[in-house]
Parts: sequence; C-alpha cells; structure tokens
Amino acid sequence: MLLTTVRQSPRWPSLLAGVLLALVLVGCSALAAGLNSYQSPDGRYAFLYPTGWTRVQVSNGPQVVFHDLINSDETLSLVVSELDADRDLSDLGSAVAVGEKLRREVIAPEGSGRQAELVEARERQQEGHTFYDLEYTVHLADRDRHELATAVVDRGRLYTFAASTNELRWPRVKELFGRVITSFNLLI
Repeated sequence: MLLTTVRQSPRWPSLLAGVLLALVLVGCSALAAGLNSYQSPDGRYAFLYPTGWTRVQVSNGPQVVFHDLINSDETLSLVVSELDADRDLSDLGSAVAVGEKLRREVIAPEGSGRQAELVEARERQQEGHTFYDLEYTVHLADRDRHELATAVVDRGRLYTFAASTNELRWPRVKELFGRVITSFNLLI
C-alpha cells in the first residue's frame, strides 16, 4: 500500500533518483575504503595503496615501494624501465608472454632459489591504455607468496606495478590487492 502511494506521488522520480545516488555513493566509498592515493611528483601516474602502509626509500631498486606496518612482508612496488619511445605493450608480446618473461627474468630468475608460476594473465583497457594484469604464486625455501602485478607502456617507459603477500594472508587481501593493482593510472 505504501509503495503504491509513493509510486503515485509526483515526487517519485526524484525520490528514486535520490535513493539510487545514495546507493552509488555508498558503493563507491566502499570500493575506496581503506585506501589512500599516491601521485608521482612529476604527475605521470597515480595509484591507491592500503591505509596503514608506509613508503620506504630503496636504492638501486623499484622507484616506489610501500609496505604494511603490521605485516611487513606485504609490499607494493613500482618499477619503471626505459624502452624505445615508439614501442607499445603489444610489441613486448601477449599478456602471457610478458607474464612469463617477468616470471623468468625478474620474479624467479635462474639461481635465485625462487620458483614462480604464472597463475593468470589478462589484458585490460583503461583510458586508452592497454594493461596486462598478472597473478603469480612464488615458492621460496621458507615460505610461499602470492603476487599481483600490472604492466603498461607509455612514452618509452614500461611501468610494472606489483603487490605481494605471503600465501597464508592471500585469501584476506586478494580483493584489496586487486583494487590496488587496477587503480594504477597514467595521468599525462
């Protein structure tokens, strides 16, 4: 009876629009809940990282590194590599080919004592750029890890953005890490 009365009200469309807007805002804030934003000093890229994580300065390593203050083996890193200016991501190969190359040469190179498996590789389009989203399991002598990464090429640079945790925590942080990795965005 009440629903019928509300539907007959001339304010029904505006009431419905208000309810829908509230639902969208709640959904958007839930997606970003627990995340902070980071933008590069030169304005080239930005991404989200989990609240409670802190930036760590490293030399001769990734350009940007964050880690969790509580679970210090959870990390987020960005490696920027120079390429020929005219190359794009597809020039490097398919998502699987690039994922396998990163597995062999970066994540578990021969002699590193690590073994890694590419679990999933997929291509995604975002704001005119092609991204390869990659998922790995990494086996070390004393523990197993899980890693998500995304790779994108822009203006002669390959950006590889990765989040890593131990395998025991993976089920708890899988969705969060997925949001973090897909938040990486090129701005200029």
